[in-house]
Amino acid sequence: MEGAPIDIVVFAPLAPIIGLILFWFIQLLFIESEKFLLDKIRPRHEPLCRFTNFLGILFQNINHALGYTVTKSGISDFYISINYGKVAPKKQRKGIYEWISNGFLFVGPFFIPAFLLLLALFFMLNDAFVITTPSELIDIKYTFAGQFSTFAVSLHSFSSKFFEFLLNIDLFHPAHFGFIFFMIFLGLGMRPSYIGQEKPEKIDMLYDLKNIWNHIRHKPLYVVILFLISYIFFYLSFFLNQDWYVALFSIFGWVSIISIVALIIGNSILLLIRTTDLIEDRKRLIPYFILPFSYIMIRLLFFYFPIDYINTISLITMILATALVTYLLIRPKTNKFKTKLNIKKSKKKDKKKRKGKKKSKKKEKKKGEEETDEG
Repeated sequence: MEGAPIDIVVFAPLAPIIGLILFWFIQLLFIESEKFLLDKIRPRHEPLCRFTNFLGILFQNINHALGYTVTKSGISDFYISINYGKVAPKKQRKGIYEWISNGFLFVGPFFIPAFLLLLALFFMLNDAFVITTPSELIDIKYTFAGQFSTFAVSLHSFSSKFFEFLLNIDLFHPAHFGFIFFMIFLGLGMRPSYIGQEKPEKIDMLYDLKNIWNHIRHKPLYVVILFLISYIFFYLSFFLNQDWYVALFSIFGWVSIISIVALIIGNSILLLIRTTDLIEDRKRLIPYFILPFSYIMIRLLFFYFPIDYINTISLITMILATALVTYLLIRPKTNKFKTKLNIKKSKKKDKKKRKGKKKSKKKEKKKGEEETDEG
């Protein structure tokens, strides 16, 4: 076993934690993008924004209730509406119990709903949940580089299988369709777009980070204890020559990847809605009709003329057909906008030409007057 003692004792346990924090920040960026799109479509799609708000509050309340259940505080009241949600404990427990419950509230919505999808993937994917250290890194397995590499390899292995599953998903399969449907719900409701009828204050990524930072600063001793427990768990894995420590953080990494993909799907849906709002009249409904129509038609075609990669080609055809139709419907409006700009530019040029002619005429008059004076 190679590696400096200080690397193994101090820095190696931090490698998966840093990797996980990186993925969590990516989640926050996609959530911020989603909130921006929700804010843009809100004037025309208030019901949708209220629904995403309801999903976000629902996920938060479920996680808070789960926190009270884990700490054995119990639940005396569970209330949720479009604008507000509240979970009251049966027993008011202070100290570490209260801190853990609040941790479920602030951090839980980023991971726990996606964990349900991860459980579903255990029954759908094969050989995706692998924890292996590259052979060339066996000697430095328990160093910072070794732990980070093992963490990265496990995420790469899962990602490749997960994306392969998504590209080959069959929307006619009830389990596959239910999985995508829940992913859309997760992507749209991972964080509420706003709380209440009106936005009382700016709720953005900094607001989320501020809440988590206040939670950590409130009881810093508990954070130190949490780090000590993780270090002890790493040393236990080290002495028993097992990958338990990396496996634990890899599970959180897999959950984070699922959350990021769900957010990308949610962002794509909101972007489609915002784009179709540029289409006039009822023509904006055509792209939503093309989505299922193109998929069903291509599947019927492949039913009579079967080929390889039917599911993948069907999905790609559906996406491209929807994008193409949306572009063709928006193009006349963009052309009008361009012609308006061209008209404005030509008017400006005409004004400049007229001003130039007026100036030249004035100069000619002055020259004529000067010549008559000299004569």
